[in-house]
Amino acid sequence: MRFIKKRHSCVRLEKESGTLVIDPGGFTEPDAALGADALLVTHEHPDHFDEGRLRAALEANPAAQLWTLASVAGPMAAAFPGRVHTIGHGDTFTAAGFDVEVHGELHAVIHPDIPRVTNVGYLVDGEVFHPGDALTVPDRPVETLLLPVMAPWNKLSEVVDYVREVRPTRAYDIHDALLTDLALPVYERQIGALAGTDHHHLGPGTFTEV
Repeated sequence: MRFIKKRHSCVRLEKESGTLVIDPGGFTEPDAALGADALLVTHEHPDHFDEGRLRAALEANPAAQLWTLASVAGPMAAAFPGRVHTIGHGDTFTAAGFDVEVHGELHAVIHPDIPRVTNVGYLVDGEVFHPGDALTVPDRPVETLLLPVMAPWNKLSEVVDYVREVRPTRAYDIHDALLTDLALPVYERQIGALAGTDHHHLGPGTFTEV
């Protein structure tokens, strides 16, 4: 499949059967979700869930459908009856020809005083894993890990240890809108040297085959 990196945590996956978009939130391009046949959202935080972007994509393609947690599905379901599906840890489904497994339940800890929201990760076609805002380790091998590199809830040592625990064949950065140009070489060097996998940082709009 083709993997297209969008800004921050949004990615597009394309193959002959259709286009799947994950986490078209407020930090990504306004048109990031347009043209999608299937939309997946990991959790309710606005850098991952932007209601306007989702509505625009669902209105543009009457066949498009959304899979997400109850916290996101609730506001969307009434406007798009039969096209919004609530999922949780352990569920499996097919979306636009992609086989999807759901892993994880909670957002990573930002601070003990901040309540944790629900969060899921998606393993697509048994190949590409998007964990959302958590360091979830699926109970099966992962070829391509989408790696949250910069967030209020993580630090570089945790990022490295997460890759070591998942042991993917390759890792591509996501959750990178807060990563400045000054810091990017440091992260690339340290993750590349320490994580023990083939690590890449793609710019927005860049694509590769996975």
